[in-house]
Amino acid sequence: MDAVRLIVTSRRSLAAGGDARETLAEVWQAQALAQAIGSRLAVAGPPELRGEALGLTELAGRGCGVLDPPELAPDELRAGQLTELGDARHTLMYLGGLLGEVGIALVALASAADDEGTYWQCMEAIDAADESRDRVLEMLRRLADREQALPEREAG
Repeated sequence: MDAVRLIVTSRRSLAAGGDARETLAEVWQAQALAQAIGSRLAVAGPPELRGEALGLTELAGRGCGVLDPPELAPDELRAGQLTELGDARHTLMYLGGLLGEVGIALVALASAADDEGTYWQCMEAIDAADESRDRVLEMLRRLADREQALPEREAG
């Protein structure tokens, strides 16, 4: 399935809310999807994105690692359904939005947490989502720099 469709599905599921367990499961899904997208970009994306994409893969993996993995059937794992990235810029714009929403959801969960374990799990996941989003924004900046440089090369 196309990356943007999977991201939109994740955004809708995250926005639908639910209890803390369901929200944490959606956060985990979003981080796993970010990890898969980063991995694809690192292998087959534009050359100027590959280093940042590898960093995204590692950070999103850390975001999954700090959370308890949800119990999902194999066909429910969105990252496993990723078949194509489509336009890198478009995909990264959507992914950046999703990661921002993940951070907001985690702040709300941390604020309402009844136990210290959930609170600290959320705090670590917030850091991972924020750093992942920073990588996405850096890749978007690099794509913009590349697009700006192309007309200069053609004119010269």
